[in-house]
Amino acid sequence: QVQLVESGGGVVQPGGSLRLSCAASGNPLKYYSIAWFHQAPGKEREGVSCMSTDDRDTYYADSVKGRFTISRDIAKSTVYLQMDSLKPEDTGRYYCAATSGDPFRPEPMCVDRRIEDWGQGTLVTVSS
Repeated sequence: QVQLVESGGGVVQPGGSLRLSCAASGNPLKYYSIAWFHQAPGKEREGVSCMSTDDRDTYYADSVKGRFTISRDIAKSTVYLQMDSLKPEDTGRYYCAATSGDPFRPEPMCVDRRIEDWGQGTLVTVSS
């Protein structure tokens, strides 16, 4: 099991950028596939980006492709989501998530929510 704590949310104008961080503790982060999910107000939680344990295989939802980048720093045991060219529809709570090993490719991990551990989320508001 891994414990996940997100930070970095806030209020940003359309077109701006934010970098979300997710501090992991417990088992080493390198043994986990990692993910970020987005839950807009009144909507279901959806996978934004997922990445395999070796960082070589990634998935991005069409809505964020080319704007968001997932990454991890093993030494800092931290997962990141760089969000650029933010839009009002990006507003919502962002959750860091993880699954041990690579039981699923990143796309089904995101699309089917194949997740073992969740963080509590951090709120992002994109508004002028």
